[in-house]
Amino acid sequence: MARLKPIYLGDDLSSRQATCQAVREIGGHFLFTAKPSSHKTLNSWLDGAEVPMFEQKVKQGARFVTHRYRWLEAVPLRDGKDAMLVNWLEVEIVDPVGKVTYRNSFVTDLAVTRDNVAELAACGRARWKIENEAFNTLKTKGYNLEHNFGHGKERLAAVLVTMNLIAFAMHTVADLVDHAWKAAREAVGARKRFFEDLRAITTYLVFPNWTALVETLRTGQPPPLVRDG
Repeated sequence: MARLKPIYLGDDLSSRQATCQAVREIGGHFLFTAKPSSHKTLNSWLDGAEVPMFEQKVKQGARFVTHRYRWLEAVPLRDGKDAMLVNWLEVEIVDPVGKVTYRNSFVTDLAVTRDNVAELAACGRARWKIENEAFNTLKTKGYNLEHNFGHGKERLAAVLVTMNLIAFAMHTVADLVDHAWKAAREAVGARKRFFEDLRAITTYLVFPNWTALVETLRTGQPPPLVRDG
């Protein structure tokens, strides 16, 4: 894994020295959210410091908003002589009337410059895309993933989580490459309803093959009768 030089993303709980050191020890890099309220030593270094900044206009729908970036290298992650030095960056989004609609800050071991601060901020924010489009889908869109799958002393919890992840991976591949599957998904609509329909029709109907099953989902027409030889 180290040869791939992975960059680990994480929330504010991840941006602690022990976690950052563990990532570095296995040959990875980190880009973790760092809230001012939980990194007071770090933010005290920002007070009075000459912090670089630049802004860029970004089209958002029918309007332009301002993305404002600040960054500072080699700041202590925590108090103490053994504090790890990290690079800090912040992004703000300001609407056309001057209101700040989004603000977040991150710490990383990667170099931060004017040329890459926007890209690093976008990568840090991408964690929410993973949260919303993967984990939230598994919990609310018909996969029935539950928090309690990760608890307990027996192996069943891990089996259920693994089955959910395998199903989600297979369906994601089908969304990308299987035209019949994509047509059926579009015809049914919501992902959760798609799985409800799939469960219902396979309870009451026998399908000769996968193609017939997907075609019934797409058209609503029952499969051809399977006659005994």
